[in-house]
Amino acid sequence: MSLEPKYLTEVQVAEITGRALSTLRNERFCRRGISYIKIGRSVRYSLEDVVRYMESNRIETMQDNRS
Repeated sequence: MSLEPKYLTEVQVAEITGRALSTLRNERFCRRGISYIKIGRSVRYSLEDVVRYMESNRIETMQDNRS
């Protein structure tokens, strides 16, 4: 396992999460959503932050115990 952090572009994050690119951009503008890094005009998301955000929005469902 690599110890170096992995950074993704907004296009990669949109593909991974299934969220629209415009949604990611709107959330950044409103300072909501997934944490990001801005270097000049480039936006990068930490893979760890993307996974953490997705897991934090996880909804547990009731398991059907009938067999």
